[in-house]
Amino acid sequence: MSPISRRTLVFGGLAAAGAGALPATRPAIRPATAQTSVITATAAVPYPFQLGIASGEPDANSVVLWTRLAPSPLNADGQGGMANADVPVDWQVSTTDTFSTLVASGTVTASYAAAHSVHVIAGGLNPDSDYYYRFRAQGFISPVGRTRTAPAIGTNGRNLLMAFTSCSHYEEGYFTVYRRMAEDNPGLILHVGDYIYEYGATSGRPRLYAGTTEIVTLADYRRRYAQHKTDPDLQAAHAAAPWIVVPDDHEVENNYANMVRADSTPSLTTAQWTARRTAAYQAYYENMPLRPAQANNGNSIPLYRRLRWGSLAVFHMLDTRQYRDDQACGDGWKVCSDADLASRSLPGNAQETWLLDGFNQHLATWDIIGQQVFFARRFNSTGASMDSWDGYRASRARIQQGWVDRGTRNPVVLTGDVHRAWASDLKADYNNASSATIGSELVSSSVTSGGDGDGATTIPDVGTNPWLKFYNNRRGYVRTTISPTQLQADFRAVAKVTEHGAAATTVKSFVIEDGRPGLQAV
Repeated sequence: MSPISRRTLVFGGLAAAGAGALPATRPAIRPATAQTSVITATAAVPYPFQLGIASGEPDANSVVLWTRLAPSPLNADGQGGMANADVPVDWQVSTTDTFSTLVASGTVTASYAAAHSVHVIAGGLNPDSDYYYRFRAQGFISPVGRTRTAPAIGTNGRNLLMAFTSCSHYEEGYFTVYRRMAEDNPGLILHVGDYIYEYGATSGRPRLYAGTTEIVTLADYRRRYAQHKTDPDLQAAHAAAPWIVVPDDHEVENNYANMVRADSTPSLTTAQWTARRTAAYQAYYENMPLRPAQANNGNSIPLYRRLRWGSLAVFHMLDTRQYRDDQACGDGWKVCSDADLASRSLPGNAQETWLLDGFNQHLATWDIIGQQVFFARRFNSTGASMDSWDGYRASRARIQQGWVDRGTRNPVVLTGDVHRAWASDLKADYNNASSATIGSELVSSSVTSGGDGDGATTIPDVGTNPWLKFYNNRRGYVRTTISPTQLQADFRAVAKVTEHGAAATTVKSFVIEDGRPGLQAV
């Protein structure tokens, strides 16, 4: 597939003929030069597609298409410069980027109440196929995106190039990692948390947040997403492939656990904290290419879900913040016997049961668990992180033993959060390093969080954690190639994020073979 570039499209005064025409009630379009960022139109209103376009949640016959109209994205009211009125938005799907023949099209309403975001379910598509899509509103055409459907159930389809990452702190650097992911032409992108950060602006950073104080209100969260989405590298990654997303903590507030806050900054009443969660979840849904089933309901949002990629892979996407017990012993890195309590759960009892039920279904060759915090045991003389699965050890043991008891063929855990790249074998008994290897964990570094990093590769605490196989302190992502016989993971890193445009290099590769748990260095 050829890379997507931002297109120039000029509106004429007459409706175009043929299957590629948008409704004649609005001006028709015709493509012009593909390698330019200029957009011209006859409409006397500002360009509304400043936040780009996206797709996500693919299945064998449909995909979600997303955009949000915002001609002035950083307006303090969070409405992006849009008037208090509904706006019709046309959408098209084609097998070519010229849109000479349409396979699906329609019109959807972008409402003021939803910050003029739209979530289109484009259905009737063929399995394991590539498509292009675009929108039109207020006399303007959007950029063009590329998306892909999953293979049909019972088939493997083509090998899947899937990339994943996490933790994009806007102030700490440029989103070069997103650009490099897009350039790999992936078939699927996973984002496993911290798409935004809630902090106020901090002077001396490579670039600054709009707004000096920590975000709390719906207008604040909408504005923060808008600032991220104006970034051209992030827009390129969204336009390159469908995304599957789950949040971590910073989409709401650092280190929150269910309804418990990590601290009292900023000071909020119980009602204000509930309102903040409601605002954060609403803004998350408005700005992500999610299906309506994932829309928030007040101060909760149903985000754990399963997505099938034919018979090749099933993605169990977890929510490890909304249902967890509070971090043990006051959080932090420490020795804490409460972390072993059987009553404690990180995903919550209902989500644990749901996950184990999924393992029991044997839906695909690869059971891939997309989640947020460090899964493998990592400890030293000072203890372990109470915010990770080490703070919920019985919960982790139930899940690991669950996939063993159910004969799960190839469990692979994908993780973000820690701003470093790691790779680990998962052990049946972490108190016995020679016990059976029963799975693998791949931890992506961050997009920008943590700054440039020092490039260190010595594995911390490997003496007490010999199952840890790789470490790198640069920003980056993991590129996986998934086939019926193996999963290859390439850890990709950029040297700098405080300067824009660094190249990406592969710093380490591993293979996980079908039916053979554990990481094999390439």
